[in-house]
Amino acid sequence: MNDARFDEIDQRILQILQTDSDVPIAEIADRVGLSQTPVWRRIKRMEATGLIRARVALVDQKLVGVPMTIFIGVTAPRHAMEWLEQFRTLIEDIPEVVEAYRLTGSTDYIMKVVVPDIATYDAVYKRLIDRLEFSTVNSSISMEELKFTTAVPTRYL
Repeated sequence: MNDARFDEIDQRILQILQTDSDVPIAEIADRVGLSQTPVWRRIKRMEATGLIRARVALVDQKLVGVPMTIFIGVTAPRHAMEWLEQFRTLIEDIPEVVEAYRLTGSTDYIMKVVVPDIATYDAVYKRLIDRLEFSTVNSSISMEELKFTTAVPTRYL
């Protein structure tokens, strides 16, 4: 979203909020050189326009018992809207699927799945193939998380 209504101060506010959304308005105001009311208005405007979609708590997946991350690449048996809608419904019904993307290239979709162990992954896999047909399913187990962030670059705003 490249919108002239957002400026460098908005970028700085977003950088702060992406690091910690609980930072008090007074502290954000001090850090960006404004008073509290204009900062509050800017944040509300960013929320109203959808630039800020949500404020959430990031949970440590190991501490909640799902230390294993698996990436599943699938190829659809046919490219049809009906199949895509069935796939969307299926992944919405499986809480272990925490992210999913439609891709270009030889893999049509990729999913990020978090589970406690291989047995649970196998159960997720069986739920997938029981409810929908796939041409191929390829899984890769993450050995180590090298970088994880939910923050996106704001310099293009």
